[in-house]
Amino acid sequence: MPTTAAEAPSAKTADASAQKVGAVGVLSAAGILLGLVCVLTLLCAWHITQGTSGIGVRDLVAAATGTASPAEAGPSTRDIVLGSRLPRAGAGILVGIALGVAGALFQSLARNPLASPDTLAVTGGSYFAVTVVTALGVAVPVWASGGVAFVGGLAAAALVLGLAGGAAASTTRLVLAGTATALALQAGTSTLLILFSEETTSLVSWGSGTLNQLDGTAAVRSSPVIGLIVIAAILLSRRLDLLSLGDDAASVLGVPIRSTRAIGILLAVLLTATAVTLAGPIGFVGLCAPVIARLLGRLVPALGKHAVMIPATALIGAIIVIFADALLRAIVGADEAITLPSGVTTTIVGAVVLIALARSMRTASPAQATSAARSRIHGARRAAVVIVGGCVLVGAAAILALLTGERFYLLGDVSLWLTGQATPVINFAFDSRAPRVAAALAAGAALGLSGALVQASARNPLAEPGLLGITGGAGLGAVVVITLVPGATVVLISTVGIIGALVAFALVYALAWRAGMNTDRLVLVGIGMWYGFTALTTLFLIRANPWDTPALFTWLSGSTYGRVWADVAPVTLALVIAIPLAFVWTRELDLLALDDDTPRLVGVAREPVRLGVLITAAVLAAVSVSAVGVVGFIGLVAPHAARALVGAQHARVLPVSMLLGAGGLVAADAIGRTIIAPAQIPAGLIVALIGAPYFVYLLARSRA
Repeated sequence: MPTTAAEAPSAKTADASAQKVGAVGVLSAAGILLGLVCVLTLLCAWHITQGTSGIGVRDLVAAATGTASPAEAGPSTRDIVLGSRLPRAGAGILVGIALGVAGALFQSLARNPLASPDTLAVTGGSYFAVTVVTALGVAVPVWASGGVAFVGGLAAAALVLGLAGGAAASTTRLVLAGTATALALQAGTSTLLILFSEETTSLVSWGSGTLNQLDGTAAVRSSPVIGLIVIAAILLSRRLDLLSLGDDAASVLGVPIRSTRAIGILLAVLLTATAVTLAGPIGFVGLCAPVIARLLGRLVPALGKHAVMIPATALIGAIIVIFADALLRAIVGADEAITLPSGVTTTIVGAVVLIALARSMRTASPAQATSAARSRIHGARRAAVVIVGGCVLVGAAAILALLTGERFYLLGDVSLWLTGQATPVINFAFDSRAPRVAAALAAGAALGLSGALVQASARNPLAEPGLLGITGGAGLGAVVVITLVPGATVVLISTVGIIGALVAFALVYALAWRAGMNTDRLVLVGIGMWYGFTALTTLFLIRANPWDTPALFTWLSGSTYGRVWADVAPVTLALVIAIPLAFVWTRELDLLALDDDTPRLVGVAREPVRLGVLITAAVLAAVSVSAVGVVGFIGLVAPHAARALVGAQHARVLPVSMLLGAGGLVAADAIGRTIIAPAQIPAGLIVALIGAPYFVYLLARSRA
């Protein structure tokens, strides 16, 4: 249709307006990038002044302008800056750029604000691959070390995305799959660090992320790799912009969905692997940088375009790493900061961001029923057979655990020991083994019961005390006591562990409450708290007496080593109180596992009951930590296996969960004490190595 004279001015006006908006967008994009560059420059200047040699701003200015006084004996300002401070700052900038862009790619490809190298276990996979190569003594050229990390990170990302049901999976599934995979990889890494302690000594501190550099060689070698990948990511910007509209819309507009996701994931994993090779696994920069970029995007709409957002997240990532490292050195001092990994600081910040994102989740409808509500119904006879059989098997496992170890004994030796007629060697062996077996039995039963209570009240079949931050809080409390109070008694450790668990539970519950309790939000907040507590625990572990570090590391991996009867008493007392309470709540637990509406309709005070159940679960988890250290997956696997055996009724699930938890932990402890005797593998690592594949199976089975 021809344009009339009256319409012509309006068309010209529209074109002029569009050009004006485009020009404003370019200026605002350039302005925000220039502002980020200025912030990074100022932070780098502050960062360079931090160090052990006492060089300040005046010295740096004098060295730069050539007005410095003649150098006295020792290295000059220029030597110090070029030899140590610039390499550290350069490594921080490169790591921040790599992780920031990797996080932006992961979040854009998954259309999920919680996707990152950490929540997708890419960092853990890279660290595990490097640890395997180092432990086995495989000679890898320097240029190929990044390839090893890349293979490990790519395999972990593929596993997580496959388990979660693809890149477009729900937030909770994606984070749960990534966290479970990260736990399994962490267990494997810890096992290798314990078994090959001499070969992997240098990886312990590096494993928490450190910017300490011998010189600038590694940073110079990594910079072209990171630069080329960032350029490739920017070239992918148009596809990413269209992909944000949805797969169907992007496909109609000509975007090849599969190849775009494949290329983006490869680029993100390459960036993560390069960062891990350069400075170790520095956590959560890839989560925080894109989040900050999106917040700035509310003020500067140009950041909504990936061509601007990707370089912005690169700069924000560098700012986060440099600021965290400089702040850590400013607070604790340059001498102390040498031994403190920067990854601890970024992980704590990332945990806060993860919790904030979880709290911002919108709940459109009540959560669905757990798998407990859909379990098959079995008869009472089957439940009785399972319970009786479980008691027999647990008793047999306890006896076998007494007989096995560095040296094997016979049943007759047990009889002689019980009657006081055994030789000193036999008495010593059983006197040391019996408390360990009892601690494993009691703690396993407590964790099994705690897991059943958490899964029912949180109405999430993939929840457990560890993933709700309860175990992490108890572990942090116990580590604080052990490191700060020399010769701390069992009573003190147990008391502070219980307080830590209760404080952790209170924080998780309070932060997850938002006009009601949403179970997905509860799990995500709990995972965020778990990451934060783990980082703080690592901080205390590194600052502990070096002679105590191996024992603490073993305890944090879950071990019965050195346990005495006094360690068993708190767990036993907690079980004596909690078991009757749990059986009183069996009807309420059945209703809570269904949905939010049914308990209200039948007159059950939903929130008070849920609060009481979770407090009981927190206490059980706390006392188990004080007895056997931090053990994961028992509280996840035991209730699932119990429901598969006896159905969904909690009057049957609770006793079977306790039996499976007790038997499983006793068996894991016996295997750990026997498989490489006289050396030992902590029971918690054995449980994780077995429980993680089961968790993977649960995720794969529930993907539909």
